[in-house]
Amino acid sequence: MVTATLHYFYDPLCGWCYAASPLLQAAAAQPQLALHLHGGGMMSGANRQPVTPALRDYVMPHDQRIARMTGLPFGEAYFEGLLRDHNAVFDSTPPTAAILAAAQLGLPPLKMLSALQQAHYQRGWQIAKTEVLQALAEEQGLPATAFASELEQQMEKVAAHIADSRQLMQQAGLSGFPSLLLEQQGQWQRVDLSPWLGQPQAFVAALLGELVATDEDAAVFCTPESCTPPRA
Repeated sequence: MVTATLHYFYDPLCGWCYAASPLLQAAAAQPQLALHLHGGGMMSGANRQPVTPALRDYVMPHDQRIARMTGLPFGEAYFEGLLRDHNAVFDSTPPTAAILAAAQLGLPPLKMLSALQQAHYQRGWQIAKTEVLQALAEEQGLPATAFASELEQQMEKVAAHIADSRQLMQQAGLSGFPSLLLEQQGQWQRVDLSPWLGQPQAFVAALLGELVATDEDAAVFCTPESCTPPRA
């Protein structure tokens, strides 16, 4: 039985969200938890970026550190293909819309996010391209025509979704991706992912420990009425 909701603030082009993916997958497998994804549009709108040597030089050290910390693979097609393709553009909007579209068609959002992350970081695919999103959706078993139609609809709605995510982040004092809020019994608690990278089972054990904390022990962050800093 679901007893709490884990709110995950992410971006499909965020390397540290890729680093956290095994943690979220482990959490999603717990029957006590519902998982709600909030796309934050890190590289949407004016923040979309063409791939340049400067961008490659910036992201590669982070990616290499993620690989060391987590053991997650980064493909040659990503490092030596996508990150050297000066015609490519990193844009969070289409893949976020694809996650929303997939959810409308019954695919768990985290499963579509995982497929997008693997396509980007392992296969070196341009996940802002419609044809790439269509191919990934079909790989996940979604009907092509239905997905194409739903993606078009979600592209019109995704800006509002991103705005809502950013508003929630601001209210909760969250400054970046990935971020987590645990909601239970009307209380909201920030969950730090960083100590658990590469340790999904330890993360789940710690997270489930929070679910049995008493109201007095819980580190309240936001309630529907107000936001307060976590207790020391």
